[in-house]
Amino acid sequence: MKRDPALVSAIATLWLALGVFVLYPFARLLQVTFFADGYFSLASLERVFTNWYDRAAVFNSLQLAFAVALAGVLLGFIFAFAVTRMNLPKPIKWFLGAVPVLPLISPPFTSSIAITLALGPNGMFFRWFGLPEFTIYGFWGTWLSETLTVFPVAFLTLSAVLSAIDPNLEDASLSLGRSRLGTFASVTLPLTTPGLANAFLLLFASSLADFATPLVLAGHSFPVLPTQAYLQITGLHDLRGGASLSFILLIPALIVYFLQRYWIGEKSYVTISGKSGPRTGIRSLGLAPEFGVMTVCLLVSVFILFLYAIIFLGSLVKVWGVDYRPTFEHYDYVFNRGMKAIKDTVLIALVVTPIGAILGTAFGYITSRMRFPGRRFMEFTALLNYALPGTVVGISYVIAFNTGPLVLTGTMAIIVAAYVFRYDATGIRSTVASLQQIDLSLEEASLSLGESAFGTFRKVTLPLIIPAVTAGMKFLFIRAMTAISATIFLISVHWTLLTTRILECMTELQFAQASAFSVVLILIVFAASGLISLMFRLAYPRYSR
Repeated sequence: MKRDPALVSAIATLWLALGVFVLYPFARLLQVTFFADGYFSLASLERVFTNWYDRAAVFNSLQLAFAVALAGVLLGFIFAFAVTRMNLPKPIKWFLGAVPVLPLISPPFTSSIAITLALGPNGMFFRWFGLPEFTIYGFWGTWLSETLTVFPVAFLTLSAVLSAIDPNLEDASLSLGRSRLGTFASVTLPLTTPGLANAFLLLFASSLADFATPLVLAGHSFPVLPTQAYLQITGLHDLRGGASLSFILLIPALIVYFLQRYWIGEKSYVTISGKSGPRTGIRSLGLAPEFGVMTVCLLVSVFILFLYAIIFLGSLVKVWGVDYRPTFEHYDYVFNRGMKAIKDTVLIALVVTPIGAILGTAFGYITSRMRFPGRRFMEFTALLNYALPGTVVGISYVIAFNTGPLVLTGTMAIIVAAYVFRYDATGIRSTVASLQQIDLSLEEASLSLGESAFGTFRKVTLPLIIPAVTAGMKFLFIRAMTAISATIFLISVHWTLLTTRILECMTELQFAQASAFSVVLILIVFAASGLISLMFRLAYPRYSR
């Protein structure tokens, strides 16, 4: 596509942002990892591979991430298909779209606590149904909690991709004699390949970087690298050791990234060309397959609601597990002693969301549509902070911005920057996946009629990728409200966040107060997600269709 000065300036601005907030902190992190007393050294990495416990953590992290990504993508696709490609009543679609997001809009360790109370020793699930108990700690508990926590990312990503597929393509396949299942296998499923690959990448990276869930459920019998790095940094105050453990997480993340690029790089997934006739209605997949999809969706939804009902009940009793008398005193505690945390968290999220939406859309559009030296490296750099564990992002930001030339420690700016450049990956990948479905001829036609590149993007491209932009904004707001791993290192006396207050309550065994904070957080995020969707539906009426 033709370049203009505005696009050249945009590329330069994005590179500057990546250099300051991604490459510079990462370089400082590498300096701590590989240099000791001014000399290059591999001693910290050698210690990792010679220690059997650390080697087990490497294997366990890979095993867990692969299992979580597979299960999460499968669940996300099933829910996305039900919401976007099945003729269901609007209330059911709303239910299936809202319930899966619950794990995403709460801190990961909150879900872990709910699973512990439900499925742990003397858990409510076993007491109610009289089933024999089993240990939830270790691989299976961690896998279950992480899958429930991250599969909404796949759901949001795949919903945007599936909603953009023109039903006319499926009609054409049916008219040529293909069965409904054959059409799904040969048309619908292949066209979702970019979304599937992107979702797998995001979920794999999320599992590799998660330390909160393993901290609660994995235990000493199932060590993973993020937890080991966190304990190394915060418990032993070994910055080099923690940085070295975290650096190893980049290797599998990079492998997955390049496999994903190779997998979809040479294929075409265009579904929006502007050359088809009016969009037809969605065709049924068949009674048996859709019954199976609905069964999975309803079972998973009921289980999620069961877990979060425990959190809600926990906020309304005196002392969970001891005194079940109803009370509202925990909410009095939240709105009196925790109001500053609520205000600070909402303010930061409101700042992060529009900034991240603009940058995510710009990164996705430029790396997908423009051809310039360093394009692939720009895309990789934009996703780098997401592949890093949150603890390492926090530590790298502290190292980079605690002294000159740019001092941000203790300010809101460092928290905003950490959130934007860590969690913008979903918006970027969703935008890229949607753009891969749009025929370039639509934009070329606009340019040939004299419209500028910016005008073409605003009038032609942006309306077609609104579902992806919305998904990215929702994810940004949610993560800005619920993140903990990086935040724990970046807050100061001037900023108090909901997640840190919840963590404080848990460490002090105040589970009822932690549950009350979690309920308030969930309600705020759920309301904000609805407002974001409503805003785009009003601005772009076609989005609702």
